[in-house]
Amino acid sequence: MKSIFYSIIYLLLMASCQQNTTKDNHESAGNLLSRTIVNPVLPGDRPDPTVIQVGEEFYASTTSNEWAPLFPIYNSSDLQEWELVNYVFPDRAPEWAKNNFWAPELSYDKAQGKIYAYYTARDKSSNRLSVAVASSDSPTGIFEDHGPLVAQEFGSIDAYEVRDYEGKIYVLWKEDGNSQGLPTPIWAQEINAQRTHLLGQPVVLFKNDQPWEKNLVEGVSVFKENGYFYATYAAGACCDRACNYQTGVARSEKLLGPWEKYEGNPILTDNEDWHCAGHGTVLKVNEEHFMLYHAYNTEGSVFVGREGVLEKLVWRDDQWPVFENKATYTRGKGMIDFDDDFQQGLHPLWQWRVTQDIVFETGENGLILEASEDNENMGSLLVQSTKSTDYALESTINVDQSDAKGGILLVGAANNGFGAPIAGIGIAVGKSGLELFEARDQEETILYQKELDSKGLITIKMEVAAGHLLSFAYKTEQGSWESIGEELDANHLVPWGMGFRLGMFAKGKENQSVNFIQTSITNH
Repeated sequence: MKSIFYSIIYLLLMASCQQNTTKDNHESAGNLLSRTIVNPVLPGDRPDPTVIQVGEEFYASTTSNEWAPLFPIYNSSDLQEWELVNYVFPDRAPEWAKNNFWAPELSYDKAQGKIYAYYTARDKSSNRLSVAVASSDSPTGIFEDHGPLVAQEFGSIDAYEVRDYEGKIYVLWKEDGNSQGLPTPIWAQEINAQRTHLLGQPVVLFKNDQPWEKNLVEGVSVFKENGYFYATYAAGACCDRACNYQTGVARSEKLLGPWEKYEGNPILTDNEDWHCAGHGTVLKVNEEHFMLYHAYNTEGSVFVGREGVLEKLVWRDDQWPVFENKATYTRGKGMIDFDDDFQQGLHPLWQWRVTQDIVFETGENGLILEASEDNENMGSLLVQSTKSTDYALESTINVDQSDAKGGILLVGAANNGFGAPIAGIGIAVGKSGLELFEARDQEETILYQKELDSKGLITIKMEVAAGHLLSFAYKTEQGSWESIGEELDANHLVPWGMGFRLGMFAKGKENQSVNFIQTSITNH
């Protein structure tokens, strides 16, 4: 058994990227964006999206929360169809950071030919939310971490880079005062050309002082037009069942102010298809401005998570940008069918808890996942995000080659509050048979048990309906599908700030393992 050396995954991912980003017939973004936008452009749990243009290509990234690899990078030629091509941190988290990996913000320095990835994470030593930055010579290259830039007492999050009219580079960020019931200033401070340290003194641009903004402003994106700096920003609560996120805009003739907020704010609110829209990046393409932001779709809601939505800004006669607020859900709904026999390594879509050094082997015998009692006693986890509310997860386990309990599960949290520990509901198979269980607050509740006469290859299935209703079945090598237990409701396990994950687990002592032969996800 070998520890996962993420450089191996990185090489596999890079090989995949080279194939995925080869386009024989390149169609310009301008032509494609003249058509109706098919949303969500980034389906599934893709919070706090950022987007840049490098040459003729676009690159985006999104929040990772507590799931590694950290900060996926997607590539597109039209802002609508995206492919995963890299991770900012494909192997492990930076040494200084422990959790809350939020709000990446990509910036392209054309003169240097470098990509900078700002991000938020919580410092191990101070326990403060911090704004940090990493850099690479290419969006698909290896990123070097430069560490934290600022970590205020109440936390510093949501970085954004912008140049003033003199060419000076500034980093903007939010002071997380709402965590202490205080206002949330948006700060700006000059940074050196290497993006390794801040210069001079920080300046407050604006803060939450309007009734509609409620307890915060955050997620600023700044762009220049009509002799003004414009800042889109999010306000309200972003990430739980009771979210009331909305988006506003402000402007100033000088980057450091004074800033004026639009009298008609908010400019982006709930519509028939999307709920709690905000925190995105504005990008100018062929003289038109588009914003890539996140929102819950009204059907999938918190079960799927915050998805990436693209919408065009329109200009009023008084030079204020607004939205028509007519983004629709037009992409075909459903999971993208996925199948992995682990013969060629671990597929780059699999995720694991950033706090765990996952251990596995792959090859002709499938996946051998080393067990643990980590992750709130649920064991070692390999999961993916959901993209719809109706799907099935199926996995075949070689019981004869497994000495730990393994299976499949839906992963959420013990409650819908910030920082709640993860929890899950699933089906396990082991030497003694089958179990349906709920794991919560480090305790496992067995909901149903069934002894099995046969061992060998056992295939188990979890079907999900309406995002939270679970039913289970199994079959042996010679048998047919048999349903087990009653329908279970995972509604109470919806996590704060992200949708459900689904995948595999291996629970047991060190040096024990579970042998997964194949795992698939299918749309229903």
